[in-house]
Amino acid sequence: DKIEIDLEAVRKQLTGKRILITGAAGSIGSEIVRQVAQFAPERMVLIDQAETPLHDVRLMMARQWSNIESYTVVSDICVRERMEELFEEHRPDYVFHAAAYKHVPMMEDNPEESVRNNVDGTRVIADLAVKYGTRKFVMVSTDKAVNPTNVMGCSKRICEIYVQSLDQAIKDGKVRGRTQ
Repeated sequence: DKIEIDLEAVRKQLTGKRILITGAAGSIGSEIVRQVAQFAPERMVLIDQAETPLHDVRLMMARQWSNIESYTVVSDICVRERMEELFEEHRPDYVFHAAAYKHVPMMEDNPEESVRNNVDGTRVIADLAVKYGTRKFVMVSTDKAVNPTNVMGCSKRICEIYVQSLDQAIKDGKVRGRTQ
């Protein structure tokens, strides 16, 4: 089946809004940056711990979308205090959470880092999105989270379960926040 995207609806949601993107220098995150920038948000806060590719994203923003107020932030999303500073300062309307370790063999060799970065990082970002009244939180996941057979897939499945349970808790009125 052909997938059709209502670009006008997307434009209405993103134009003039404050956007925060984690993993903004990665393969998926940088594409999210490009796609979102086309809809002229007011501000984009672009977070990644990879300095060189984030610098490339910064140059791209200056070259192609200089009309958008953009902030490139080199930081680890697991550092809650730093992430809270960013949420408090920028009050994002939309969060696109693409930061994650994704290479299966590397995560099999480094399971603690897979859990720390993927699970703990997701929890930090999702909790702050609720605390600061983010309109929508979008988390990038993977097919490896379906019936996971490796550490990376398990870590992403835990992230999915956490975000889904947080969404349900908000809907049930157990957590103060918004969801649509």
